[in-house]
This record gives sequence, structure tokens and C-alpha cells, in this order.
Amino acid sequence: MQLRNSSSRYGWVSIFLHWGVALAVFGLFALGLWMVGLDYYDTWRKDAPDLHKSIGLTLFAIMLLRLLWRFISPPPPAPSNHGRRTRFGASFGHAFLYLGLFVVMISGYLISTADGVGIPVFGLFEIPALISGLPEQADVAGAVHFYLAWTLVIFSGVHALAALKHHFIDRDATLTRMLGRKA
Repeated sequence: MQLRNSSSRYGWVSIFLHWGVALAVFGLFALGLWMVGLDYYDTWRKDAPDLHKSIGLTLFAIMLLRLLWRFISPPPPAPSNHGRRTRFGASFGHAFLYLGLFVVMISGYLISTADGVGIPVFGLFEIPALISGLPEQADVAGAVHFYLAWTLVIFSGVHALAALKHHFIDRDATLTRMLGRKA
């Protein structure tokens, strides 16, 4: 399989970034749901949020890399059977997923740095608190983080269902291209 995207399929870098981000997003969502239910005496009460933040910051770096890769190796054009509305829907959906992921990660950063304390990343280094002390910073960012995370997970499910619809009903190459196969 090729490294870069071609006119008929995605390259392995795009495929790895796509599925890796999907796995991280759903993993972070599950970890977030689990950790907010921990009681005060649970041994994971501090470690789970630290892990969530570290993975989230790593995902932020990967998303920056993914954006850069889209410019270096543009995605293949939409299949020829996609009409104007389908192309618009796909463009809008991908833009929403990218923007939503960045907003949810930035809101997570704002929650974590509201008190002016940096965020340790896997105990290796610390991301400084560049923005802190805004009025109700943790509460507002927390609400954005919570509702947008739910929205992104639901929208990602719709995204997956659309890919399955294209594969099984339309019988086009939308899904197979993201699996590294030719159109």
C-alpha cells in the first residue's frame, strides 16, 4: 500500500490517522464517562483524569499532524456517483468533525488550566496553563466539553452509518478507500 493518498484511495498515513483518531475519541469518551462516576476513595480518582488529559493532549498533536497531512497529501476526490448534496454533506460533516474535535480538546485544556496549573503529559513533560482565571472558566468549558463530546460521538456514529450505507446500499468505494483498497 502506498504512503500518500492517490486519486483512487487513501494512503496508509491517512488511514492510520483516521482510525487512530476514531479509536482515541471513543476511548476518551468511554474513559471520561467512567471517570466522572468514580468516588472520592477510588484509586483511579486522580490517575483516570491524568490519563484522559494526557491522551487528549496527544490527540491534539495528532490532529494537528492530520491537518498538515491533508495539505501535504490531499484526500482522493469523492466518487463520481456522489451528487452535489452528498458532496456538500460529506464536506460539512468532515469540517464539523475536525472543528468539533479541536473545540472539545481546547475546552478540555481550559477546564484543566482554569486554576493556573499546567497539565502533565504521561509524567514526561508539562503543558503550561496559558489561559486561566477567566470568569467561570472551568464551568463554561466543562459544559462545552461535555455536550460537544456527546455530539461528536453521536455524529461519528452517523458518519460510520453513512459509510456503511455507501458500501452496502450504494455499493460505491467510499468505505473501501478508507480501508486502503482501490475504488
